Amino acid sequence: MGPRGRDLIQLTQLVSRHVNGPVAQQIRDRIARRDDPDVRRAREWARLERRAAWASRWMTLWALITVICTVIVVVALTGVSDFKQPVTLALGCGAVGLVSGTFAFRSGQRLRVVRRAQRDFGEAPKSRAVPAASAVLPPRGSVAREPMVRLADAEETLGELLTQLSTGKVAVPVESIEHARATGAEAAAALRSVAARVQAVERAREAAPASERAVLSDGIRDMRRQLDEGLDGYGTLVAAVGRLVVDSPKAGPDRDALTDATDHLAGLAAALRDLAPHNP
Repeated sequence: MGPRGRDLIQLTQLVSRHVNGPVAQQIRDRIARRDDPDVRRAREWARLERRAAWASRWMTLWALITVICTVIVVVALTGVSDFKQPVTLALGCGAVGLVSGTFAFRSGQRLRVVRRAQRDFGEAPKSRAVPAASAVLPPRGSVAREPMVRLADAEETLGELLTQLSTGKVAVPVESIEHARATGAEAAAALRSVAARVQAVERAREAAPASERAVLSDGIRDMRRQLDEGLDGYGTLVAAVGRLVVDSPKAGPDRDALTDATDHLAGLAAALRDLAPHNP
């Protein structure tokens, strides 16, 4: 084996030694959280609540279409309005109303099934903080330090906003707040996992021969881009919660923004976890 082969083996061992410790610990923490009965209960409740919300929305939509079609049929057949070919119009709207009424009925049945499951489930789980990964910042000079400083500030802000939201008068479901809190914690853990890999590769780059450093630098830039994208998603969730806190005295706060931001951040966190094993 030549000098180049030995250098590559040493480089691989160095990266593995620095990566496996932090990442393995975070994986163990994540598995422990998933096995926690309280966390599983909160996730199941949030899943039921999302199903109920979608069933209610679809039932309302189909019922509205049915009512509109019924009104048109009545007006066409009674001759109140000067419709051209009222019989044809009445038959067409009647057919659409029949289909939409069937969908509305099915959505109502689905909603009743979900509500029955919620009653069998019991009371909604109380908000519970999910243990976060270690918040030790990367050393100065690391590409990962500035994103982790931003993440620490964003985590603190999100925690304060969610606390205000859960104790305020705004009508936000407890399960939505819990889902946002858990998603934020999981996203933060995924971002810290990427930051740990950045630091490991930075140390490996210092020990690598000059011919290998360019490849490692490219990998560091890619991971920094992933950190920035993840932090943008985290900031979107913080902004959505902040808007709910601001709108709490109003009659109709935009609760859908919280759901959309939470789902977006959950997707980013999943993407970071999927990409982590393939990073340099």
